[in-house]
Amino acid sequence: MRISGAAAARVEVMEYQSSWPPADRRLYAPPSSQVTWYLWDMKDWKEDRIAAAERAENPTVLARMRTGWAVIGDTQHLPGYCLLLYAGTANHLTDLPRDERSRFLLDLSLLGEAVEASCGRRDQAFRRLNYEVLGNSWEHLHGHIHPRYEWEPPRLLHSPVWCYGDERTAPKHRLGPQHEELRAEIAHALTGILSEAYEQA
Repeated sequence: MRISGAAAARVEVMEYQSSWPPADRRLYAPPSSQVTWYLWDMKDWKEDRIAAAERAENPTVLARMRTGWAVIGDTQHLPGYCLLLYAGTANHLTDLPRDERSRFLLDLSLLGEAVEASCGRRDQAFRRLNYEVLGNSWEHLHGHIHPRYEWEPPRLLHSPVWCYGDERTAPKHRLGPQHEELRAEIAHALTGILSEAYEQA
């Protein structure tokens, strides 16, 4: 039976579902752009982003890492903003046993490595990364990776990204199809980095 449209996209989504470690040892692959933006219109995924990732219904997913889900941020005010969402149950970093804590922070740094490689290649004004583990608004363990650029306003260049206020989440910066190339580049870079790093672990 031939299927098309949303139904076909749904089938494609279900074909790459995975948990860590995958049975065939391959890394989780993000969906095609067609499926990604089909999923974006399904608003329910935002209610539980991790459960949606496990169901292959979170369109921001870049990869399934050992300790969580690498995702691209809902806002791309500073292009390349990504997060690592811990896949287990934890509020604080110190809720994790020390070995799991080390694995989470390693995964966060590996995601940062992919963001740095991709953003540095795309924009010569790329300056550095900021890493944060906060949890003030969402009390579930997750880490932020903020690319920083030389073209930022001088008054904010050396300040935390939160000093941008509402400008960060303005509609014009909302993640969308215009960011598909960036998302794909980060996902590709991350896949290569994880293959090497996990092979060595």
